[in-house]
Amino acid sequence: MAAIILDRDLQKALIRKRRATGADRYDEVWDGIYVMSPIANNEHQYLGYKLTSAFDQALQRIAGVLAYPGVNVTDRSDDWTKNYRCPDVAVFLPGNTAQDKKTHWLGGPDFAVEVISPGDRSRKKLDFYAKVGVRELLLVGRKPWAPELYRLIEGVLKLVGKISPDPSQSLISQVLPISLRLLPGDTRPTIEVTQTEDARQWLV
Repeated sequence: MAAIILDRDLQKALIRKRRATGADRYDEVWDGIYVMSPIANNEHQYLGYKLTSAFDQALQRIAGVLAYPGVNVTDRSDDWTKNYRCPDVAVFLPGNTAQDKKTHWLGGPDFAVEVISPGDRSRKKLDFYAKVGVRELLLVGRKPWAPELYRLIEGVLKLVGKISPDPSQSLISQVLPISLRLLPGDTRPTIEVTQTEDARQWLV
């Protein structure tokens, strides 16, 4: 459910409270509008952490690669806090022209991940991620489990693959040397990350 708070004092008090408690971890600003994201549950945070770890290990042979479990990304050189997004995972490869501004990145990562939670707006971020130059975006849907891979084609992030819990299906990245499968499990499916050059694998 969306809510618009017009009382500026109430806005400021709510934002201060969220910052003090850490509830603002996934909050963003979209063209000047403060967007409060639902609090990520344990599974959401675990997936972000484990995917970051898997990518970091799979890319160890690439000097200078950076993998973040969440980072601020903006398209504005002036007052970045007026427009930014926070992907759950962001991978920057050597040669990426985005600028590390210490508090945020001006420009997008080469590869980003959004773990979808009920009520969030991950799918509405595609235009922004395309604008900042994200080359591939992985959306990890969980109800039902169906990861989707989007690729930047002629300035637009377009769906190039979607998988279900079926070992015969896979997503192959053209940006990172990895492929992904979704394996059936007892409590939830497991994401299998395979390094395509040497077949090393990580389970998430």
